[in-house]
Amino acid sequence: MAQLKDEAAYRAALKRIDELLPLVHDDTPTSDKNYIELDKISDLVEEYEDEHYPITAPSLMETIQLRMYEMGLTKKALAEMLGLSMASINKIITGKGEPSLKTGREISRKLDIDPAIVLGV
Repeated sequence: MAQLKDEAAYRAALKRIDELLPLVHDDTPTSDKNYIELDKISDLVEEYEDEHYPITAPSLMETIQLRMYEMGLTKKALAEMLGLSMASINKIITGKGEPSLKTGREISRKLDIDPAIVLGV
């Protein structure tokens, strides 16, 4: 199968997808030439993005910061919620320290963060 060789080809493929999207709908037959072209170009773009723009799993500190934002928590409120000192919270949030197993459980439960993220697996 062909590949997108460089960023210019990738950008051109994205532009062509934008042109094809209005022409293909949920009820478009899979034998339609626009449907087929869109399907093939989308696969090429996905392959290029997987190689050049991979999406990695979020780190624990990124996830905690996002959850703090979503829940409207300050560092002080988070420290109180988890029963930790501000120094401990700062180490976890900056990635300079890792939570203990007990703290990790509390982070997972109270912030509703997947245990795999807390454990870094």
